[in-house]
Amino acid sequence: MRPIDEREIRASFINASRKEASSLSLPTGFAEIDFFTRDFLGWSDQKFARRAYVVTEVDGALTGVLLQRAEQRVQARAQCSWCEDVTLCNDVQFFSARKAGAAGRNGDTIGTLVCAEFGCSQTVRRLPPLAYEGFDREAARDQRIERLGENVRAFLRAVSG
Repeated sequence: MRPIDEREIRASFINASRKEASSLSLPTGFAEIDFFTRDFLGWSDQKFARRAYVVTEVDGALTGVLLQRAEQRVQARAQCSWCEDVTLCNDVQFFSARKAGAAGRNGDTIGTLVCAEFGCSQTVRRLPPLAYEGFDREAARDQRIERLGENVRAFLRAVSG
């Protein structure tokens, strides 16, 4: 992901009002974020308990989505829909997003299961265990990184309608 600034983030939201975008809290330590090791920027708002955000480039444009965290945690050990991690070291949460435009104003939403703290970029960069003799762990890691980007972009495209 390329480095982005606060102005770009606030202008990128496709399903948030100007007031919602202007009132968001940036992630803690925003100035120190290494964007080159991230496939997306995801964080929970410190001011609003159930509000979260995700921002990444989709089809060459920076795209942000406002998410609502479900009130209750997922009871079963669910798999993240973005990083598809099977080791399940992270808690997974259900997030919903109001669709962009008229559909969102009519109440249409879309949901997904995501790592609760948006740690997917770090998770997919770990080398997977050796599955069999001759297994190319680096290639498998590269494929996981690519799939993560595809999954996040697909969700943001679904929100945009």
